[in-house]
Amino acid sequence: MVGVPPGRVTLSDRRTRHSWVVEVEPFQMAAFPVTQFQYERVTGQRPSGAQGDRLPVEGVSWWDAIQFCNALSRHDGLTPAYHLHADAETADWDTSADGYRLPTEAEWEHACRAGTTGPRYGQLDEVAWYQGNSDGQIHPVGGKQPNAWSLYDMLGNAWDWCWDVYDAEVYGTYRVLRGGGWADEHWSCRASVRRRSHPTFRIDDVGFRVARSTPPTSAVTVSF
Repeated sequence: MVGVPPGRVTLSDRRTRHSWVVEVEPFQMAAFPVTQFQYERVTGQRPSGAQGDRLPVEGVSWWDAIQFCNALSRHDGLTPAYHLHADAETADWDTSADGYRLPTEAEWEHACRAGTTGPRYGQLDEVAWYQGNSDGQIHPVGGKQPNAWSLYDMLGNAWDWCWDVYDAEVYGTYRVLRGGGWADEHWSCRASVRRRSHPTFRIDDVGFRVARSTPPTSAVTVSF
């Protein structure tokens, strides 16, 4: 886990042409996406199409990801961050918990940018696997240069699930995806790009990475 300092990030949505500023508290984020080895060690399952211990786990839904976060928290003796509602495949987030969770999209973009202001934290071919250099396949984590905060694969290789609902009024329970993947054009692999999908959606270029709050925030339950 890598310590991410506090900061301010401006999020934007191309569809609505709306932008908004979010203050980000300090938190921790995994240096790498969750790998197939890590996912199998915690869940006993390896759902991915391409197989390899150091490949990012893919073919996992948002619902799968938050269940993994809780399982990993219990494995490490931490308090799970999510109260799961299996009948609706959704969850409440207990922000006072010290366990693992998905990053918010504001946290994700702040961490991805690592103090930079451009569309990417480096030259695309040096930092990301995307359609132009991936040879049509996913790659082991850590194969490209990290950003200034030592976070790898923030762009390209596999999209990251985030906690947030994308736009409840228009898309209901759809959740946010960030970062771009191995099959995407260069324009999708930018720090500001937002994508959305149903929380049960699974595909071979979507994975996730975990985060933790630090220090723990006051006891608040966030429901969607």
